[in-house]
Amino acid sequence: MTTPASVSFVETDIQAIAEAEGHVAVIVTPEGKLDAAARRANRVTKGAVQRLADSDRFAKVKAGDVITLAMPVGMVAEALSVVVLPRRADAETLRKAGAGIARARGAAPVTICAGALPKAHELAFGAAVRDYTFGDHKTDESKAAEDIRVMCSKPDEAEAAAAPLLAVADGVFFTRDLVNEPANILTTTEFADRVAAMADLGLEVEVLEEDQLEELGMRTLLSVGHGSASPSKVAVMQWKGGGDEAPLALVGKGVVFDTGGISLKPAGGMEDMTMDMGGAGVVSGVMRALALRKAKANVVGLIGLVENMPSDRATRPGDVITSMKGDTVEIINTDAEGRLVLCDVLWYAQQRFEPSGVIDLATLTGAIIIGLGHDNAGVFSNDDTLCDAFLKAAKTEGEGAWRMPLGQSYDDQLKSRIADMKNVGGRPAGSITAAQFLQRFIKDGVPWIHLDIAGVASVKSDTTLAPKGATGWGVMALNRLVADMCEKG
Repeated sequence: MTTPASVSFVETDIQAIAEAEGHVAVIVTPEGKLDAAARRANRVTKGAVQRLADSDRFAKVKAGDVITLAMPVGMVAEALSVVVLPRRADAETLRKAGAGIARARGAAPVTICAGALPKAHELAFGAAVRDYTFGDHKTDESKAAEDIRVMCSKPDEAEAAAAPLLAVADGVFFTRDLVNEPANILTTTEFADRVAAMADLGLEVEVLEEDQLEELGMRTLLSVGHGSASPSKVAVMQWKGGGDEAPLALVGKGVVFDTGGISLKPAGGMEDMTMDMGGAGVVSGVMRALALRKAKANVVGLIGLVENMPSDRATRPGDVITSMKGDTVEIINTDAEGRLVLCDVLWYAQQRFEPSGVIDLATLTGAIIIGLGHDNAGVFSNDDTLCDAFLKAAKTEGEGAWRMPLGQSYDDQLKSRIADMKNVGGRPAGSITAAQFLQRFIKDGVPWIHLDIAGVASVKSDTTLAPKGATGWGVMALNRLVADMCEKG
């Protein structure tokens, strides 16, 4: 897997700035004031930093911006970045600045001169989480990420504060790798194997195979994978870091490739359907982060792993399938398969673990992209307390999320003539009717959130903290939610 760069914190040594190799970053306030490290860099570069601070270009900068000077005179480094930060920058601005440093440094090692900057760990996290490249299948991109060194006034405190954040960065990278992988590599078996390997981190992991799923009655999930040679599976990850309290359950859709089945998708853009396991990828990344930082909480992650392919065995439009719950589903469109995977896993999660709450994630509908674009995930919930806590966590972490409505009129669109429900409700409000379908598999009194991440799991252009491709959206927000709601002390 792609491993985040090693991050170290050391005492500030401004005399070492001139001899530092690779890339050096110093801080200047938006008003143009240079801190001690920036003044030292200014002296050795014969006033280059001050000239930049006095320039018309600098007058247009915003907090968190990074301006890079190539081949600075008087320094061994190949580049010097001037980071624009107020003395009391918030976490979002610090992460933005750190991400800018990561983009600017390329493959070179970097020394970040944070000085007495409060929350230097947030600056380091921004650099670490943005410093991602998926090069597993490029023959010329096998070089590991170079180190990130942070000079600061209290390195021990910064290192301790950074440790849980760097665990989250590792979880984000794990999710990005999974979502970026092509489907001929990330089969259902390979996905399950990567999850099972996290037992080394202290997770309890089990993988349920098709015969076990048949015995449990997960017929809607199994129906999605009927047309594929890849076996359908459900992976269960338990982190038991709390006490005797019921766990929070995270459930992810893991369709490793989605052709649409018999309701075949158009050819254009079908290659992007390698990311249709994004929900399962996020759940896996969150569980990794919780294990790495030794979260004091009980959380269970469940992912349904299938491949949706057309064949002589594939489920047909018009078929009626009985879910694990016992409700029957008329299949109108085999390309609305994610909800068929999730409904069985949701029911199983509640039956087995009696969780305190359930959150499912899925790249579920194209309709959510029409509604919210690529900046926000759709949030659907039956519980204001849980939903508000998640929205707060997402906002704190800078991950866009927007609450969408639920209601009986939308649910009525799922009525079937021959079964308990249809798997689609027509074109109007497609994301909402998908959520209404899932809500039918949530027991009374169980707090629940459905996150439709189709627009945010993988994007075509860079974001603040991620290059184009898989974003890892949701790992940070859900980790924050667990910390806020589930951890004690």
